[in-house]
This record gives sequence, C-alpha cells and structure tokens, in this order.
Amino acid sequence: MYEHAIRVDDADIDMLGHASNIAFVRWIQDVAVAHSAAVGLDIATYMRLGAFFVVRRNEIDYLRPVLRGEQLTVRTWIASAAAAKCERGTEILRAADGEVVARSLTIWGFVEAATGRPTRIPDDVRVAFGYPPRKSSVPPPLEALLSDPVREA
Repeated sequence: MYEHAIRVDDADIDMLGHASNIAFVRWIQDVAVAHSAAVGLDIATYMRLGAFFVVRRNEIDYLRPVLRGEQLTVRTWIASAAAAKCERGTEILRAADGEVVARSLTIWGFVEAATGRPTRIPDDVRVAFGYPPRKSSVPPPLEALLSDPVREA
C-alpha cells in the first residue's frame, strides 16, 4: 500500500462549499502516478517501455464531505493484475480522525504508446507492483529497465 498526504485547497472547493468530484478524481490519479513513480516506474520509464496505463473505468463512493483546509491521506494499492489490465483500490481518509471519506476502484488498461491498443503488462512492471511474473523465467531486474534507454521487447 502506498500513502500520499494532501491538503484541500481553495481550488478543490465547489459552489456548495466542499471538495468537488473533480478534485477527488484528480487525487485518485495523482496518488496512482506517485505510487508508480515510488516503485521506479515514472513517466520516462513508461516512455522507454513504449506503453503506459490509462484509466478504463473509475467508480467512486463519496462517503463524507471534505472541506477547505482539511488534511487528507490518500492510500492506494493494486488489488489485482491481469494480462493487460489491473484494478487499483484507493481510499481517501480525513487525517484528523482517520475517517474514510471516499473509496474508489479504478480499472487501468496497459496500452502501447504508438497504437493505443492493449498490450500485456511486462513482468518487470508486475514485479515492481508486488505481483509475480507471468512467465516462468525470471524477469530482468527493474534497475536494468531504469538504466537502459532502449529496451528490446
């Protein structure tokens, strides 16, 4: 599980005086990107892979209102991983009392950069997120992917 702290800013507030649904969607995406970077898979690494994750579906349960100035903890994890997609769970908690204010399940598809078509998630990406490789052979270490500017498929 990966955690990311945020503060609810003025720009996050809607005309009703609480955090807008757009702010929640942004926080869910931001924590996913931060989690990926934390395991060594930043944008440059995905560019070298020639593939990246895109949101295919996002479900959010809004449980409690969030107000200007509140501190939140956004935590995320990969709930499941298949050939070309994964499910990511996310919870947003009010830091002051630990109450869950929203939950999300996002389905991310792995697609080729050149075509936008689904492609298999490489074993080194699966392993970085804590899942076993799909192949019987041992995947190359993530360090090799990070240091090699041109990766052969």
